[in-house]
Amino acid sequence: MREPLFSGVCTALITPFEGDRINYRMLEQLINRQIENGIQAIVICGTTGESATLSDSEKLELIEKSLVYASGRCLIIAGTGSNSTQHAIRLSIAAQSVGADGLLLVSPYYNKASKNGLISHYRAIAESVHIPCILYNVPSRTGLDIPIEVYRVLSGISNIVGVKEASNDIVKIARI
Repeated sequence: MREPLFSGVCTALITPFEGDRINYRMLEQLINRQIENGIQAIVICGTTGESATLSDSEKLELIEKSLVYASGRCLIIAGTGSNSTQHAIRLSIAAQSVGADGLLLVSPYYNKASKNGLISHYRAIAESVHIPCILYNVPSRTGLDIPIEVYRVLSGISNIVGVKEASNDIVKIARI
């Protein structure tokens, strides 16, 4: 069995804004508050962090600054998913290069990929990096629910280490 990326609680952090700019002073305060309260990991640039509204340069700056603010006191997991496989690969490689501890990969929204399409998408991203990847299933946002058979296939990829399952199917969640 593989070692877990982390154990305990991981907070999906908002991206604080002041006007139309990211408020980095508040980001530092939010990260410190999470760490002071025993958090083991933080997701930066996930869907809770307004990832769909951020440019790639803003995302990378958020990841870099979060790593500085956390100073190794917790893991930083970067949301790098996209509905474009190539875009997600580029962003994942960039997040890895600035030091992200892991990646959160949302399903390709809008595209409504087939099972084989999902497998190809996630495999291509995971194989482009060497850091841990967590698959993110949020059908209310993506219009697509990752089937258990897809998880089963993807579990054979060594750096796919977990699932953030946001469906409301309790039976499915128990099976996963």
